[in-house]
Amino acid sequence: MRRRKAPVREVMPDPIYGNKVITKFINSLMYDGKKSVATEIMYGALKAIDAKGGDLKGIDVFNSAIDNVKPIMEVKSRRVGGATYQVPVEVRAARQQALAIRWIISFARKRSERTMIEKLAGELLDAANSKGASFKKKEDTYKMAEANKAFAHYRW
Repeated sequence: MRRRKAPVREVMPDPIYGNKVITKFINSLMYDGKKSVATEIMYGALKAIDAKGGDLKGIDVFNSAIDNVKPIMEVKSRRVGGATYQVPVEVRAARQQALAIRWIISFARKRSERTMIEKLAGELLDAANSKGASFKKKEDTYKMAEANKAFAHYRW
């Protein structure tokens, strides 16, 4: 049994858009405490989307990308009498956001473009248009939960 719940840390809204989700995204993007580099990459990607998207604003693409990648259901392993079942559970709002951010960043890093700014801009545009690897991950997670609906009664 765990002793207590970890306190939820509040993040400051980012200076340009006044958006807390962008701050969380930058913090997840950051390597080795290099926040200025992560900030440059994030804002560079949003500017690239502005340039590429035409009438689309970078911030709108970012928000729709996050919303499109948020998972609704996921599976959790549950041991019952020696057997392990994949039990479908609904995803809490905070975890939905965290998973969406994590998936977008991880799949952006795996892309084949040259710079991280281009990779991130591409992944955000794909996610906003309901395609790309991070969106596929969400779909696969949902399919897995649907396939294991029979074990929903093991929920705790």
